[in-house]
Amino acid sequence: MKTVLALRHVAFEDLGGFAPVFARRGYTIEYLEAGVDNLARPAPYEPDILVILGGPIGVNDAADYPFIRDELDMLARRAKAGRPTLGICLGAQLMARALGARVYPAKAKEVGWAPIRLTDEGRRSSLAALAPNGEPVLHWHGDTFDLPEEATRLASTDICPNQAFAWGSAWLALQFHAETTRRGLEQWFIGHTVEIAATPGVSVGQLRADTARWGASLETRGAACLERWLDAVETIDGG
Repeated sequence: MKTVLALRHVAFEDLGGFAPVFARRGYTIEYLEAGVDNLARPAPYEPDILVILGGPIGVNDAADYPFIRDELDMLARRAKAGRPTLGICLGAQLMARALGARVYPAKAKEVGWAPIRLTDEGRRSSLAALAPNGEPVLHWHGDTFDLPEEATRLASTDICPNQAFAWGSAWLALQFHAETTRRGLEQWFIGHTVEIAATPGVSVGQLRADTARWGASLETRGAACLERWLDAVETIDGG
């Protein structure tokens, strides 16, 4: 049985629209809850795919949230073994740090729907199914990262040049969100109410209106992007 281990930091930031894709392709999904479950899993336990999801904490907050060190150790093992790994938002930042790159506050927060620009490499990657013409995706981050050594930049915005990268043949890091669903985002609007209220130019009303405009498209594009990534990594991994 093929397995996906998804590391979740807050309950409502889950696999979203990615979960049905994994299920259709025969994967069993297991969640680990950061701060509750033991993330220092025995080394022999390595899922077929590791997904590290988003959350409101930062990579540099390990003094307050020591499980971040366990996540970085987990990623170091995955990197050494070349095992398929997908990071979303905080997950992408953790992947960058695990590869030795700096993670730090961006020059401005990106919260809301906005386009990404694919690089030439990005247009040849699974992201071609996500934003072939610069379609909007959901952004929800205040930190960003430098591009790790030997990584390939796949997407950018004006605020954060490194929006997505590939490392090796089986690692994909997305600073933005391609997994969200229209229904699931209603929980985000509740759970992130303080951050929304504190971010100039951002409101629940505008987020909901933009979600109504772009959400259905992202659900389709996000699923297609994941399918293409899985096609590639399963070929490499013999799945």
